[in-house]
Amino acid sequence: MRKPGTKKGAVKGTGGQKSKALQGKGPTPKAEQRVNHPAARLAAARAKADAARQQRRKGPSDGVELVAGRNPVAECLRAGVPATALYVALGIDADDRVTDAVRSAADRGISVLEVQRTELDRLTGGAVHQGIALQMPPFEYAHPDDLIEIAGQSGEPPLLVALDGVTDPRNLGAVIRSAAAFGADGVLVPQRRSAGVTAVAWRTSAGTAAKLPVAMATNLTRTLRDWAERGMMIIGLDADGDATVDDLDWATGPLVVVVGSEGRGLSRLVKQTCDATVSIPMAAGVESLNASVAAGVVLAEVARRRRAAGRT
Repeated sequence: MRKPGTKKGAVKGTGGQKSKALQGKGPTPKAEQRVNHPAARLAAARAKADAARQQRRKGPSDGVELVAGRNPVAECLRAGVPATALYVALGIDADDRVTDAVRSAADRGISVLEVQRTELDRLTGGAVHQGIALQMPPFEYAHPDDLIEIAGQSGEPPLLVALDGVTDPRNLGAVIRSAAAFGADGVLVPQRRSAGVTAVAWRTSAGTAAKLPVAMATNLTRTLRDWAERGMMIIGLDADGDATVDDLDWATGPLVVVVGSEGRGLSRLVKQTCDATVSIPMAAGVESLNASVAAGVVLAEVARRRRAAGRT
């Protein structure tokens, strides 16, 4: 032991000084963090089981989607929804819906695969499938420019529908159905913050998604501006619109109807891009309409005015 202050070096009880001091190991780690501790092995097993459950919930990969349940599958097949395979559980108690689904799939050349119920549970992610599920491929979207070209070939003034932030696939499917019913040439959806053409949208559209082109825009505002430069009139549905649906004097010309989201309506940039905003007169006490219902009302009025113009 050296006397304090005589020379640099170790002093009793210090474990060294400064750079030579011993480093403590810190607080004792939890049992789950200790290698080879029983608690650590148990935590690792739980994590592995959780990962396996998550994988089972994901179902099939590569972007395919499964519609589960007897009624949903029957509706999709009746609507002509594109499908790649029909899964039927072994030993299923077949009723008319199952029989018709198998017959319809066979007639359309869709593979009918018999699988164990446990395998169908895994594919559907634990959903209530009632022993049957329909596999659909990813939807193929058109390019926004394709809609303009298709509209130009109809011989009538183009009529397009654009959706701004509609996140409910049922609303998307209903808008597609209304657009087809009232003579629109196509539907445009944004790439982000919007519902896509999923099985739910397919079913709600009653198969019209296979007949009416649906395009996806990377930037909705930019696409609308491009269409405006090509001579399209852009109108947006808004509760505080500049005009009402009764004032659609421009309905007989090239037109784009923009439908806002279910909650906040049109986004700020999209609203600024519109040439005009249109509201729907309603009875007192009713704040707003569902997005797809509002789209149907306006499209029906546009179709009526176009028919009237054709008769004059």
